[in-house]
Amino acid sequence: MAQLYFYYSAMNAGKSTSLLQSAYNYRERGMHSIIYTAALDDRYGVGKVTSRIGLQADARLYAKGDDLFQSISEIRATQKLDCVFIDEAQFLTKEQVRQLVEVVDELKIPVLAYGLRTDFLGETFEGSHYLLAWADKLSELKTVCHCGRKASFVVRRDPNGDAVTDGDQVQIGGNDSYESMCRKHFKQLVWD
Repeated sequence: MAQLYFYYSAMNAGKSTSLLQSAYNYRERGMHSIIYTAALDDRYGVGKVTSRIGLQADARLYAKGDDLFQSISEIRATQKLDCVFIDEAQFLTKEQVRQLVEVVDELKIPVLAYGLRTDFLGETFEGSHYLLAWADKLSELKTVCHCGRKASFVVRRDPNGDAVTDGDQVQIGGNDSYESMCRKHFKQLVWD
């Protein structure tokens, strides 16, 4: 039975690595899957999912307004499709999450989505919000704060290293702009 899975975490928990490993497992068993990633995140090249440990794979791009159900249906009409992977799932829209639900329920194809739960202010992204609400299975991938506790939040840093407490929700960056932290240290920097 196909299900919608949402694997979420703070940054640096290995979401892309986990996605790439799962996609490899499908290929190794002779099964066919496709990978989608957000068009706005091109840090590692357009149409690529890349992990910090060096793994990478080609991916189809999705942008706001794209119909993922239609795209996946068209692919399925021309080839066998055993699984769909979504990287950077926090950037999905409400309608795109609904489309992924339809891929699972109507096309009977499992969808594994990977993304951040919250932004640098502790607010859920639109895609994460609806995945948390509608996914069949939720799984938290864990990383650690500098203090050793589980990191559930992300702090955005400015060029001086100070915590940013306002601004656009989306700013593409990596280890140089963001730091994963436990709630206690996140609160000290962002809420206080």
